[in-house]
Amino acid sequence: MKLTSPVTLLVIGVAVGILGWLAAVLTTRYSLNTPVLPLNGLITMGVIVVLTLVLGIRVRRWRNGSKKKMLNPFLAAWTLVLAQSCAYTGSVLLGWHAGIFIDQLRLWNLRSDQTLAWQALAMAGGGLVMIVVGLMVERFCRIPPEDSEGDAAPGPQEKRKPKSEGEYAYRGD
Repeated sequence: MKLTSPVTLLVIGVAVGILGWLAAVLTTRYSLNTPVLPLNGLITMGVIVVLTLVLGIRVRRWRNGSKKKMLNPFLAAWTLVLAQSCAYTGSVLLGWHAGIFIDQLRLWNLRSDQTLAWQALAMAGGGLVMIVVGLMVERFCRIPPEDSEGDAAPGPQEKRKPKSEGEYAYRGD
């Protein structure tokens, strides 16, 4: 799997930010409620971030050799997918709520109650935390390249034989 590109996340965030800004402008124009997630969404975002971080630390500890026990490869793959989805979701949430916050700034002096603007800013901050944790955990799941000592990769007909019996089970002594 390829690493998530921060440029891709930026493009997604800007595109969704423009959509969020347009949605806020249209809802204000037609006297509808502005589409901002409620603040209790921060609790859900926090649970996702903590879960991603805990699983990522488990993978990192195994990768660095702190654990002798075999890591479940499905757990490692799920952790990577969770980290990537956390980063993409954070990008969408950051963009959407940043666009709404920018719209609310032009109305800042006209309204006596700015809770909607603060709510959008808090949700955008939560999205930023999701991006940072997702990218960080994704880097935790990366396996460092092995020393090949000039050996070519096995071709379609030849099979690679392990140097020792436990080479793939755990990081040995």
